Amino acid sequence: MNRKATALDVAKRAGVSRSAVSLVLNGRGDGNVAKESQDRIRQAALELNYSPNAIALSLRNQRSRVIGILSDEVVVSPFDGNIIGGADDVARSRGFVTVVMDTESDTARDASAIETLLDRQVDGLMYVTVGLKPIEIPHGMLRVPSVLANCYDNHPQQQLHHVIPDEVSGGRMATEHLLELGHRDIALFAGLEDSPAAPLRVQGYRDAHAAADIPVHADRIFMAGWDIDAGFRGAMKLLDGVSPADRPTAIMCANDRLAVGVTLAAARLGLSVPGDLSIMGYDDETRIADTMVPSLTTMALPLREIGRAAMTTLLDAIEGTGESAGVGAGTPTAGKGTTVETMVPCRLVVRESTGPAPTR
Repeated sequence: MNRKATALDVAKRAGVSRSAVSLVLNGRGDGNVAKESQDRIRQAALELNYSPNAIALSLRNQRSRVIGILSDEVVVSPFDGNIIGGADDVARSRGFVTVVMDTESDTARDASAIETLLDRQVDGLMYVTVGLKPIEIPHGMLRVPSVLANCYDNHPQQQLHHVIPDEVSGGRMATEHLLELGHRDIALFAGLEDSPAAPLRVQGYRDAHAAADIPVHADRIFMAGWDIDAGFRGAMKLLDGVSPADRPTAIMCANDRLAVGVTLAAARLGLSVPGDLSIMGYDDETRIADTMVPSLTTMALPLREIGRAAMTTLLDAIEGTGESAGVGAGTPTAGKGTTVETMVPCRLVVRESTGPAPTR
């Protein structure tokens, strides 16, 4: 059986003293340990799967060292679980554990779920959603430090800090990639109008065209849906029986499943990807984008990074380190007049489904 890592092991790997490890993992690093050393200590603790003795810490700090995470359907859905994974990475590296509850998208259960977590004496709360969306903040989240991940407060004056992907820059970067390959006729399958992310990605698409001084044609933007069959039907309608001179040379999709459908339609019509048609996805969905034939160029949603950033913000507020503005401290006015948003950039992943625009 492998020996459990100790604080001394962490100190040796990080190149610091044992006392420095104790200060950082007990939440007293700021002002006592250099920022670079703190980062090395937390990384070493993560790599060694080390966490301080929870009972000793809770007795010393009068904290439970437990963070409650409420999700709409992240646990039961195949999507966005990496948000919780990233949050748990940070929590473990700082001596906390996470307890996750899932309402399976039944918002009527939100309040009781939060109360259940509060009854367990959690030190803080995080709300996580599948897909970017506004939510009604359960009142119980205002009683302890709390943060939102992949969602935001729909109250006119936002009460809690939220961490979300930068969807406008994601749409812009995806479009810029195709423009740099010489494409000038780019169709956009933009999801559904009721999705908060869809208009933001459309804005990025428009911004990239404007920056390149290339006009946007409204008839090239489609609210096509999210699923494989929607991508297939949309592409068949757009491409079937259309001459090469009149069809787009690239199609941007609001998610990877739409892109799969477009790829199937291209195969049905005898079009080469990317020779005749470049296809761009969004999400970088595991075991879809990277295993497609051809493999899919896509925008990677920074799910794990969102979880890590949200948990870092929350733990900094709990431990009184860093900027905790807008995280919530038990009153609805917490964070008033302060920054309550962190936007995490998406990342372009270039694979085989995009290439130079064909000559016409």
